[in-house]
Amino acid sequence: MAALRGGGALWRRGWLPALQLVRHGSKAVTRHWKAMHFQRQKLMAVTEYLAPRPAIPPRCLAPRKEKVEEDNGYARLLRRQVEEVFRDNRMIAVCQYNSMPDEDMVLMRHYLRKHNIEVKFVLNEIIRPMLSQSKYKNLLPLFVARNILLVSPETKVKEMLRVLKGVPQINLLGACIDNTILSRQGVENFAKLPSLEASQGQTVGALALLPSQTSSLLQGGSAHLTALLEEHIRRLQAGETGSPDESTPAQSSGAH
Repeated sequence: MAALRGGGALWRRGWLPALQLVRHGSKAVTRHWKAMHFQRQKLMAVTEYLAPRPAIPPRCLAPRKEKVEEDNGYARLLRRQVEEVFRDNRMIAVCQYNSMPDEDMVLMRHYLRKHNIEVKFVLNEIIRPMLSQSKYKNLLPLFVARNILLVSPETKVKEMLRVLKGVPQINLLGACIDNTILSRQGVENFAKLPSLEASQGQTVGALALLPSQTSSLLQGGSAHLTALLEEHIRRLQAGETGSPDESTPAQSSGAH
């Protein structure tokens, strides 16, 4: 009986059930957020790390030199060509260029070339730095989209407007004529002015009229005085010649 009891105890000690239940899933949340005690907050604020201040204030330090990108040779060549265009031409018109057929562009260039007007395609990244450092910097707002330049050593404004009137893809934005920057309306008003030769003739005529009027006014007094003296002399001469005839009847009447 003792053996059986002992075996039964061993059997109970080494036996495992064939089926075990294992619980799956999240554990129950037993810890919730709790505000830090104010004593600990004070301790954390007091013990917070503060970086030491620099010995030299940042405003006293020398600024860093920015690396300037050097232009390549092709960009310098294009910029030099634009400078020559502004230096050698009296009329430089800035136009907005919209897409158009090649045949229309060739035809427009042909008509403009008849009046000694050339078409120049420019890049904004080339012309804007050049304009910002020159006396033409007020033209910068015009170079926003794709632009072309109509240049001529003469002020052929009327001819240019006549050609652009038939090309709606090219819009005139402004111009620089004889170192004077004009808007579109200013260019149109400039085209209505007479030619330089006619203006010079009108100016010469106006200047010649004033001296002639002054000369006539100065000579008018002497001429009038001369005329009065001549009339007075003529009357004196007429009186001297006519006095004997008038005295004769008087003497005859006194005799009677």
